[in-house]
Amino acid sequence: MPRRLPPLGALRAFEAAARLGRMTAAAEELSVSPGAISRQVRQLEDHLGLPLFGGTRARPTLTAAARTLQPVLTTAFQQIEDTVRALGDARQGPLDVACFSTFTAKWLIPRLFDFHAQHPGIEVRLCTTDTGTDAGREGCDLLITAEDAAGAPREGAASVHLFQERLGPVLSPVLAARSGVLRTPADLAGLPLLHARARRGAWAAWAASAGAEWPRAVADAGPVYEHYYFTLEAAVRGLGVALAPWHLVMDDVRAGRLVAPCGFAASGYDYIALRRTTAVHPRLDAFCQWLTAQVQAMPQPQ
Repeated sequence: MPRRLPPLGALRAFEAAARLGRMTAAAEELSVSPGAISRQVRQLEDHLGLPLFGGTRARPTLTAAARTLQPVLTTAFQQIEDTVRALGDARQGPLDVACFSTFTAKWLIPRLFDFHAQHPGIEVRLCTTDTGTDAGREGCDLLITAEDAAGAPREGAASVHLFQERLGPVLSPVLAARSGVLRTPADLAGLPLLHARARRGAWAAWAASAGAEWPRAVADAGPVYEHYYFTLEAAVRGLGVALAPWHLVMDDVRAGRLVAPCGFAASGYDYIALRRTTAVHPRLDAFCQWLTAQVQAMPQPQ
């Protein structure tokens, strides 16, 4: 039987206006005039026999019918866009990968030569994100991020679990030798502690999890760096002790640039890779397989 659907243009106009909250914003997104958006919305209202907007022209509000229809249309249009994009560039064009900037610099880039050696025809473009939770919204093919391990696990082929984050104190061998025996959190309390602004309370949380009764003034003392990468570099240069994830410092520890006297413990976060699409995508499939192999080859902390 033929589908009795409203005109596609009317659905697109309504979805944009409802999602953005203004006819003028929808007009800008769809590159048409506000009057065209209004006419398309009225056409949809006539087709449904229901009002979709209330309020005033300056402050429109969604009716109950509109609040039901808008999220369904938003999801449907996103799925159409993802599928068309996947079909169009699954076998050619660059692969866009987004992840935390320090992860990019300290973990991904040092290993990326191996991917290029295995897949010389696939260009990988890297971009950074701080709070990304969805590859489609980030505008990338793959998003590598960290999520609370205690939260509800993601299910489905779009999510690939990589590894559990493990944190531990690290410092330069020179500073360690000058500081004497370092085995417990109490041994670190007198040393300069380095902080990253993005994880300002990390030392206090680590000390508590290790059973150390540090005064708040001790846990908060020390220089604060704007970027996590700066904190790690300061530790390598002997400026203090950094609380760092194993995957970001394992190369430095194994090369002798850093020492980890207290080991590493689970931080409560898991690293995952989120695909933009679950459809067959040769370039993305190859990168995910390579990424999984790299994770499996990671050495475990001592």
